[in-house]
Amino acid sequence: MNDGRMTFLQHFAELRRRVIWCLVWFVVMFGTGWFLAPWIQAFLSRPLLDVWQNGKMLYTGVTDGIYIQFSLSTLFAIFAATPFVLWQIWAFIAPGLHQPEKKLAAPILILSPVLFLMGASFAYWFMFPVVFKFFVQINQTSPVPAVFMPVMGNYLDFVINLLKIFGLAFQLPLVLVILNRIGILSRGAAIKMRRYMIVAVFIVAAILTPPDVFSQTMFALPLWGLFELSILFMRKDK
Repeated sequence: MNDGRMTFLQHFAELRRRVIWCLVWFVVMFGTGWFLAPWIQAFLSRPLLDVWQNGKMLYTGVTDGIYIQFSLSTLFAIFAATPFVLWQIWAFIAPGLHQPEKKLAAPILILSPVLFLMGASFAYWFMFPVVFKFFVQINQTSPVPAVFMPVMGNYLDFVINLLKIFGLAFQLPLVLVILNRIGILSRGAAIKMRRYMIVAVFIVAAILTPPDVFSQTMFALPLWGLFELSILFMRKDK
């Protein structure tokens, strides 16, 4: 008698189908990224060039151009494919979840990419102009004769890593609220750990950001603000 449940082989076939669709979508997005790579490179270089008039960056090898284009295409494919992959994961596991689990998982799949974009946008539009202006001024006022010409590959790695760090850091409210909803972290406990959190975010900022006070402060303050925002969305203690 068939009770509507899928067999193991049916689950495996369904999983394989969804994995294939994810791979196909990744390849399509990689091809799209290949054509968009020059625009992405210009977009990521803009924060530095806006504060560095007539600046030029350096290619150190004949393969630098193709390597950068391949890397940016891959980055674009990962970024563009993530919502589709998350949707496929949700569609696969949702039938096996209970209603309370669905109510908890659905907001995670939606809010996590949104918060990542918010973090990366904050870094790009607010942090980068200040930080790169500081770096340019320091290098141009060197006490010894020097030519300031950053290597393009190193610069892009630096920028992309910072965007990832800020994107992941902005997941903090989601993590704390989830811990609260599943009963691990109470609102009162979160309030009591506030003073330790302030110290912790500055320690994390010192580890993850460049070794200058501007970068560290512009990372730590939003992180602290997100912690305070998280408390507002936690359930009140009974």
